[in-house]
Amino acid sequence: MASPIEQAIRQICEEKGLAYESVIDAIQSALAAAYRKDFGDKNQNIEVEFDPATAENKIFDVKTVVEDMDLEELDRLDEERKVRLETLVNQVKEARLRGESVPAISIEDDMGQRFNPKTEIMLSEAMVLKMTSKLGDILRTELPEPGEFGRMAAMTAKQVITQKLREAEREVVFAEFKEHEGQILNGTVQRREGRIVLVDMGRTTGVMRPEDQNPNERYNPGDRIKVFVREVGLTTKGPEILLSRTTEEMVRKLFEFEIPEVQDGLVELKGIAREAGSRSKVAVSTDDSNIDPIGACIGQRGSRIQTIISELGGEKVDIVEWSDNDETFIVNSLSPAKILSVVLKEEDKSAFVKVDEDQLSLAIGKGGQNVRLAARLTGWKINISGEEKESVEGESGEEGVVEEVIDETTVENVSEVVAETVAEAGSTEEVVAEEEKKVEEVTEVIDGEKEEAAATESQEETDETVE
Repeated sequence: MASPIEQAIRQICEEKGLAYESVIDAIQSALAAAYRKDFGDKNQNIEVEFDPATAENKIFDVKTVVEDMDLEELDRLDEERKVRLETLVNQVKEARLRGESVPAISIEDDMGQRFNPKTEIMLSEAMVLKMTSKLGDILRTELPEPGEFGRMAAMTAKQVITQKLREAEREVVFAEFKEHEGQILNGTVQRREGRIVLVDMGRTTGVMRPEDQNPNERYNPGDRIKVFVREVGLTTKGPEILLSRTTEEMVRKLFEFEIPEVQDGLVELKGIAREAGSRSKVAVSTDDSNIDPIGACIGQRGSRIQTIISELGGEKVDIVEWSDNDETFIVNSLSPAKILSVVLKEEDKSAFVKVDEDQLSLAIGKGGQNVRLAARLTGWKINISGEEKESVEGESGEEGVVEEVIDETTVENVSEVVAETVAEAGSTEEVVAEEEKKVEEVTEVIDGEKEEAAATESQEETDETVE
């Protein structure tokens, strides 16, 4: 059966999630600090071996064997080093008083070896303790074990154990969350401190700075949210976990999580442009001709994309098809606006886009958002200009918009378009019949207009005859 102290150590390991060896090392460091406090001297390098089964410990003074040195010469070199360092410090102060910039200073020790009596022992002294000693050996000299430690030594041991356990716990938490860096995790809003939101991540608390918060969302204590782990760092106060709800990578991870084709690599996300809380544009592509990349991302009746939109707090998401043809990709990225023409200027990576006047506001978007996101998505500078519809001089002398006139040529064009559509889409006979029916309806309309025009002309001739 394990001793009570060993049971207590294992309980601490389970509660804190620490390794058993880490707790033992903390106890040994604490005992060494307590020994130095009451019984050691400044030139002893104390190490303690603790046996949790018997609660016994052994104390050693550990030193490394080095070559013999002249102590007087070492003292002289130490004094020279101090003088050189003081001179250098004074020169830096004088340069600062004169307003001169002080470059980075590196202090190189070129004045021979140093001797640290706390961790090193000369060969001649080591051979007195152990005849077989040689350079580089680690000499462990066992010291007498005290009967009991004093109150101050016990307090020192307690502080060391607490500090070591806290450091070990921080390292465990850091290593755990470092593995999740760049992923989406679930958290609970803990509280707000000014403009910063603190999120409970389980074993630690994450920080969401103002620039990482969605402007359309309100974070109330107790709300469960998904957050993107942007960065994990280790500071003197412990691990610092920076979270985000605004990064473009969060959109990418949500697509991978919600859309199996993206997760399996069948549909690839070529680019993402996002203005958090307002709109995102995602370019998708696939090498599989049997998969519609946009349809796969939208899902049946929009179920997949609606899940992503709700996770983003109602942010609109435009899915566009990526193309290796820059002109086609720019046209796709400006959807839902209809583009008339695109002229590319390769030297400065700019594109000049023309749209109908009534499509200009749609192409630019509210506050220029649509064209701005399209530019970020494609990597091109996009300039949009509107083109007015052609006008003719009417009989009254005023300009009027040209009305569409349906004639036999239009019917022939409609027939050609129907034929091309059927050929490209591989439509069935029912589709063909339906399209032919539409052509017949158009023809009937034309014939009716012709008959009305002929009747009107005949009536005018009759009126003239009567007159």
